[in-house]
Amino acid sequence: MLLRTLILWPFLALPAFAQELDCANSQTQMEMTACAEQDWQDADADLNDAYQQAMAAMAEIDAILPEAQQGAVQNLRTAQRAWVSFRDATCAAEGYSVYGGSMEPMVIYGCRARITADRAEDLWAMGNEN
Repeated sequence: MLLRTLILWPFLALPAFAQELDCANSQTQMEMTACAEQDWQDADADLNDAYQQAMAAMAEIDAILPEAQQGAVQNLRTAQRAWVSFRDATCAAEGYSVYGGSMEPMVIYGCRARITADRAEDLWAMGNEN
């Protein structure tokens, strides 16, 4: 039990650390990585909202089409799943520029934030076309 507590202790402190984080003035690699992760999480939350709106728009399109011609929802779902795989592989590849170093997670999070924000923008546009 003591060993488990010692292993988990640093992770239990992360939520408190995140609340004290000043990303505008981050100094250490740990702070910069935490800020990059937060940027990605923020972009991901926006992406989820955009995806829901785009899916609703696709459902409206499917609803007015004959059943044999419907497919907007399914195609968006398929595209989004493929996009997640693309994003993760692209960012893993980008992380290799600093492979094994303390910057690697920051680079990957930064890539995910950038690509996710771009995808969210596309989805917001798709959801607003109707």
